[in-house]
Amino acid sequence: MSNSLPLIALSSSVCVGHETEGWNLDETADESSEDRRFRWDVWFDAPFSSPPVVHLGLTGFDLDQCSSDRLRLSLVSVTEEGFQVELSTWRDSRVYSAGFQWLAIGS
Repeated sequence: MSNSLPLIALSSSVCVGHETEGWNLDETADESSEDRRFRWDVWFDAPFSSPPVVHLGLTGFDLDQCSSDRLRLSLVSVTEEGFQVELSTWRDSRVYSAGFQWLAIGS
């Protein structure tokens, strides 16, 4: 028999945007401005025994039609209890909302 724990998979969808506290990706900026970043914490319903592997997928967005479309979704950190994602944009791009799905696999 193996001593390994069974795998657990959790997943969900998240939508954040201009009505979310701290959202700053819809602010106007010029070419000399730094990247604008928004971080969001996701908490698992039940903790894993060690940090799981997390996969992210962008599922939708609402961007200003008068600017270039720039949006990045990144995983910042992962713990047994949850993870943090970062949405970012730069230059004159204005993002009003973004949706993503996540899948966490671990034991």
